Amino acid sequence: MTISEYQQQVDRWVKQFGVRYFDEMTNLAILVEEVGEVARLMARMYGEQSFKEKPRTKEDLADELADVMFVLTCIANQTGIDLTAAAKHNLDKKSQRDHQRHWNNPKLQGA
Repeated sequence: MTISEYQQQVDRWVKQFGVRYFDEMTNLAILVEEVGEVARLMARMYGEQSFKEKPRTKEDLADELADVMFVLTCIANQTGIDLTAAAKHNLDKKSQRDHQRHWNNPKLQGA
């Protein structure tokens, strides 16, 4: 599935099951909440915190990341952002700006 196809599928889902998009500020709050869930899970899976209950899996992490992607896509859809074009532009910008930056970073040498 392409990014564009995903944007279209999210739009159809929202109209079929969600009635309408939440307003932009509500979706921003939901996005922050979802990112927090990713952070919480990663702190326990890869960091030093422990799970209170049973350990979670990479499938759980994948689901949480997909939640972030869904809400991010909702925000893009409702604000008229073409995520394919935005992602391409962003990667081009990073490639031009950072093409030597990380290779020249002594903190990354020997990694």
